[in-house]
Amino acid sequence: MTTHTARTASALLLASLSLAACSSDTLNIANPNTPTVAGASADPQALQLLATGLLRQNRNSRGGFITETGRFGREAYVYTPQEGRNTSAYLIGISGQNRLDPAGFAVGSWGGPYGNLRDVFNFKNTVNGSTLTAEQKRAALGFAKTIEGIELLTVIATRDTIGAVVQINQDATDLAPFVSRDSTYRYILNTLDEAAADLAAGGSAFPFNLNSGFAGFNTPATFRLFNRAMAARAAAYHATAGGGAAAWTRARTALDASFINLNATTAAAYNVGVYHPFAAAPDVTNPLAAATNTDLYAHMSIDADAPLKPDGTKDNRFLAKIGPRPSRNAPQGLGVASSLGFQVYPAITTPIPIIRNEELMLLRAEILLATGDKAGALAMINNIRVNSGGLAPTTLTAASPDADIVTEILVQKRYSLLLEGHRWIDMRRYGRLNQLPLDVTTGVNAHFVARVQPLPQGECLVRVGRPAPLAGPGC
Repeated sequence: MTTHTARTASALLLASLSLAACSSDTLNIANPNTPTVAGASADPQALQLLATGLLRQNRNSRGGFITETGRFGREAYVYTPQEGRNTSAYLIGISGQNRLDPAGFAVGSWGGPYGNLRDVFNFKNTVNGSTLTAEQKRAALGFAKTIEGIELLTVIATRDTIGAVVQINQDATDLAPFVSRDSTYRYILNTLDEAAADLAAGGSAFPFNLNSGFAGFNTPATFRLFNRAMAARAAAYHATAGGGAAAWTRARTALDASFINLNATTAAAYNVGVYHPFAAAPDVTNPLAAATNTDLYAHMSIDADAPLKPDGTKDNRFLAKIGPRPSRNAPQGLGVASSLGFQVYPAITTPIPIIRNEELMLLRAEILLATGDKAGALAMINNIRVNSGGLAPTTLTAASPDADIVTEILVQKRYSLLLEGHRWIDMRRYGRLNQLPLDVTTGVNAHFVARVQPLPQGECLVRVGRPAPLAGPGC
């Protein structure tokens, strides 16, 4: 997919949803056998393809996002025996400069989201110009705006202080400006709120079907619960990125309107949520599946740091999610050996969560702590510790320093949300990137912890010589 924002779009929808590897030049070739955006206005099957395409494109980016953020957060390694850049590009960067190569491997989570944002733009235009009923239009727009917010949240969570492009222009060659991190979060939250209002007015059914990962969340009313969960995550991210008290309040309001189950005590209840489904060909298999991804290793600190249960054995989450693998290292001394792999996604058909109840409960602990309810935060923490980890309740109390409770929340998020794409982002949110391990500390291969992913070189090149805000920040 083309890396820069201005050219990740296409009006041909079947092509855009087909499979992960595509180019905008290919998508500009007319094909009379595929439905166009215009044709979808009067063709329910074409509208279904449009909706399916948005979900598939979002899914196509998920595995890469998790492995990228996993490496930055010292959670996961990709140890390919013949390709050292799967380590060096993320942990060493440009040798001696402590920065990532914008023309290298570690610039994902950009082209994929912006390609899908172009298709969201086309989808909304199609719906607005269609013969759908007023309720159906509101439902469809609520769906599309939710996907828009999710894609932009991926962008800003990986680029942080760089900011993002939130505007999609009708002419895909017309460059849109960058806006600040704060403005990006506000745009995301306002978009998700607009989507929630649309969904509330969207009637009893969507004018298309959602995939099996949305079981229980496949009507406008139930999809709205998912929307509010994503808004709670986005508002919590904003709160720790300068949004402050107002953002924490917004996170609490969204969370209260989500599908959170505060009384969950079982794995089934913790796992309620929305997922990306996978299947054997002709569909796409889970790229993180332990059965097939033999290059994906766990950082050994996950073992060393695992909390202990009262009987001295390790946390139930560690035991369930981590298992032995033949010891392997990155080539050329670029990393350190690991003999641990992940069991989070055992099969090629195992779904990957977008968001689930266990995360919402831990977000609630964050929100309660930030708004002065330490006792409430500790109650949430203890629910997760005892029932998910098999641990004893924490010894922390309402008299404990906030920083200690944050530490405990981050430990619980680390093991509850292992290999779901959170560790690096959470450690940065709380100013703790310096607590992540550096496996190689001397010499030309010394590691560093990246704070942000850079803009891809292609994005920078199309903005060369442009004044701010069209210039690429950090290029």
